[in-house]
Amino acid sequence: MNPSASGWINKFGHLVKSVPDAFPNFESLYQELKRNGFVYGIHIDIPPFISVEHQLTEDEVAKINLLTALYYTYQFDKQESDFELFVNTVFGYYQSLEVGKISFLNKILTGSHTESQLEKLIDSRIYLGGNAFNRAFGNSLTNSLLYVDVLIFRIYLLGQRSLIEHAQLLEYVTINIAYQALNSKEVQKEDAKLIQLLGSSLTYLNLDDANYEGNYHDLLQYNFTDCEKDYFLDMACLTLWEDKQIDHAESEYIFHLGRDLERSKKEVDSAMDFVQFFFKKNKSKIGYLNDKNVAVQFYEGMSKNVGKLILRNSKRLKKELAESKELVSLLSKSATKELNADERKKIQNQLLDIFKTIPSLAIFMLPGGAVLLPIFIKLIPKLLPSAFDDNRVD
Repeated sequence: MNPSASGWINKFGHLVKSVPDAFPNFESLYQELKRNGFVYGIHIDIPPFISVEHQLTEDEVAKINLLTALYYTYQFDKQESDFELFVNTVFGYYQSLEVGKISFLNKILTGSHTESQLEKLIDSRIYLGGNAFNRAFGNSLTNSLLYVDVLIFRIYLLGQRSLIEHAQLLEYVTINIAYQALNSKEVQKEDAKLIQLLGSSLTYLNLDDANYEGNYHDLLQYNFTDCEKDYFLDMACLTLWEDKQIDHAESEYIFHLGRDLERSKKEVDSAMDFVQFFFKKNKSKIGYLNDKNVAVQFYEGMSKNVGKLILRNSKRLKKELAESKELVSLLSKSATKELNADERKKIQNQLLDIFKTIPSLAIFMLPGGAVLLPIFIKLIPKLLPSAFDDNRVD
């Protein structure tokens, strides 16, 4: 599966059919999303049952985890495995929130297929803005509050509360808890970066227009669900993780928060241990901890993305040429005996693929061809060889 190419949602649906019980309940899904970094807004890994051919970028990991979280949340709450119905439900959900607008150009390119439009909506949810040029070279920050989408989706499925108002409240309490946690400790450079990233990720809430009175403690009277309270606690632990030990002020804050969230000391300790282990294991992979200037980040992002394109496209071309060996064998066979219907169909498909490969090879050999080829894949996927379609479902 390739989340950067069209058809990846359909391929995802094909893959999850074989693992309908991948998560026995929402808690097990939540723990997997924590291990993968999704809950923390740090996109490290994907569930093991999702097979990919190439190394994934951070935004591709985020896309897969977001769709995984939405799909299994839908299964738990609706007891329904119809993937087409799920796609329509998620699309309706994002439309009701009036987020993830599809541009006029993308509407022309995707047409009226709901799956294609949902791919564009999810793509728009992943990035924190930035122009298309920056995105093309892997230089855009990834949304750190994506898990809020999953929590609001549960509310949408249950048909409870006003969605936008509750989404604003969730974001407000989350950012308020993060600020309170930050104020309980000696501020480090990484902490400031994290808070800036969280602030940039706000979708539903404009802090300048927020008119909530009091802090998170006063707002907890709104009867948040256990899942939402777990998220609040983990976001507080995320802000305190760096010290790898809790001083008196931090200890007082985090355990006071735990009591407000009706969580035991053991549950608070477990949340702190988890986040410290996560960062110790993945520190080198976390972008905002790397103290680099914008020019270095842009250069590294560009180099990484171009290298990825060259690797992926060279493998595809090699695969396409290797598949053509069967064509030679079948043509030789046809000279001495009659071919059956399947063999004739193979010859027809592979001849068409060869005719498509010739312009593809020409594009790839041009200066900058590694960058141009993915654009052609997105704009005219039907005109490219089958080996270039990572999301094809046979």
